[in-house]
Amino acid sequence: MNKINTLFAQRGDSKFLSLYFCAGSPTLDGTADVIKTMQRRGIDFIEVGIPFSDPLADGPVIQTAATKALKNGMTVSLLLQQLKAIKDEVTIPLILMGYLNPILHYGIERFCQDAAVAGVSGLIIPDLPFDDYLTQVKPVADRFDLRIIMLITPETSEERIRFIDQHTDGFIYMVSSAAITGAQKSFDEQKQEYFRRIDQMQLRNPRMIGFGISNAQTLKAAQDNAAGAIIGSKFVTLLDEADGDCDEALNRLFEALSK
Repeated sequence: MNKINTLFAQRGDSKFLSLYFCAGSPTLDGTADVIKTMQRRGIDFIEVGIPFSDPLADGPVIQTAATKALKNGMTVSLLLQQLKAIKDEVTIPLILMGYLNPILHYGIERFCQDAAVAGVSGLIIPDLPFDDYLTQVKPVADRFDLRIIMLITPETSEERIRFIDQHTDGFIYMVSSAAITGAQKSFDEQKQEYFRRIDQMQLRNPRMIGFGISNAQTLKAAQDNAAGAIIGSKFVTLLDEADGDCDEALNRLFEALSK
């Protein structure tokens, strides 16, 4: 069984924590250490970002990390090689998050095959049109037991959400607001109402809330209204400040999440 499905099936209502980092930033060769350190420190699953020159959904923090990674020499091929080298040491799910252009350039079938060989369990492609997902990507991903994780926002209609829920597997990435990534101090009542509204839909797939989680208040709001939280910008900032020392970055993150 796919590791994502196994994780949610075995842990039920546990409050999951997933972290995102951009492969190749702050150092080109740090990918393996970051992943293994996260696993050792109890992170439930990891989103590994594929750097891209035009990350439309990302804020300044992740854009800067992607630029640094590209300057360092990170490529899709190199990232997959790095993941393949540690696949036997990694037991938690790895999800590649990247934009469609580099994947198309690599070749969808080749990308899915190489990702599966490298131990990847799922893909998040924010700019993948849903119709293209159904007709072109999902059939290929299914052959290699990869879950394609789709995003919803406060503007996504109930009809669309239910359609996504019906045609995807793994979990649904619930974007906290219709904005770019970036840490927030709190979620206002409008966002809280959005969380409650989606919760009341009783979807088939578990949901993870991301975008803006950086402290105890936002973490609790996410974990109270979904299966768990995804943290990106806050951790990317801390990892950069720690010069790639993942243990130090996690120490600072856990401290921030307790306040």
